[in-house]
Amino acid sequence: MVLCDAHNHLHDAVLAPHRAGIFADLAAAGVQAAVVNGSSEADWPEVAALAAAQPLVRPSYGLHPWDVGNRTADWQARLTACLDADPRAAVGEIGLDRWMLDRAAPDDPRLAGLRRAPLAEQAEALRWQLALAADRQRPASLHCLGAQGALFDLLRTARRPERGWLLHAYSGSAEGVAGFATLGAYFSFNGAFLDPRQARLRAVYAAVPADRLLVETDAPAMRLPAPREEFAAFPVADGAPANHPANLRAAYAGLAEWRGVTPAALAAQVQENFARLFG
Repeated sequence: MVLCDAHNHLHDAVLAPHRAGIFADLAAAGVQAAVVNGSSEADWPEVAALAAAQPLVRPSYGLHPWDVGNRTADWQARLTACLDADPRAAVGEIGLDRWMLDRAAPDDPRLAGLRRAPLAEQAEALRWQLALAADRQRPASLHCLGAQGALFDLLRTARRPERGWLLHAYSGSAEGVAGFATLGAYFSFNGAFLDPRQARLRAVYAAVPADRLLVETDAPAMRLPAPREEFAAFPVADGAPANHPANLRAAYAGLAEWRGVTPAALAAQVQENFARLFG
């Protein structure tokens, strides 16, 4: 089976010591394409270097809502240059995040040193990046936490890439799937959703049309439940263990169970969808 990871962060520094083994494991697992998302200006050169070194990497460059508050004066020119340097490149990870404003702890270490941009400021950056994707005819990969309604309202009036865009690790309602799909959405399933506490998402991913379905790892984030992991997580000195990206195969297997199809049939459909969106 050919497997495609629609959203991850393989350039992340926590994976760097394990990189040679990771790419060997990805090849053994059948992973032939992986969209690697740079979410800040500091990430973009790392993603470009990884894409140059690893043929399966599809680069993606964007300004994540967590990083909007610390953007530089020339971020738009730098992002445009990244896209123009590689015709395979997508736009992402971009989006809206109300969680960091309303629910994140003031001392959350993941947000240390970041100015938390208000939702209106995030929306301005998102609109610009969607328009850039539309102008360059590139797909986009969107993050959304706690802002599903605001995102839907923005997308209804924003310029969007005609080829479509990805709602990564979609965990909204089953009822919301149809509305987002009419606006061009694809939806990527994450193996972390196989946790029994996420059982409501079975109905969500039953509602996703077969031709809009993708699978992702978000590695090194979003570990699968331990019984589902095929590849052990990597220890991290100052944080939670890092998800091994070759666990993509286990995510496919779990989603195939949920949808009542064989892993091979799911892989063929996802490969077709991936090619349609990402090329």
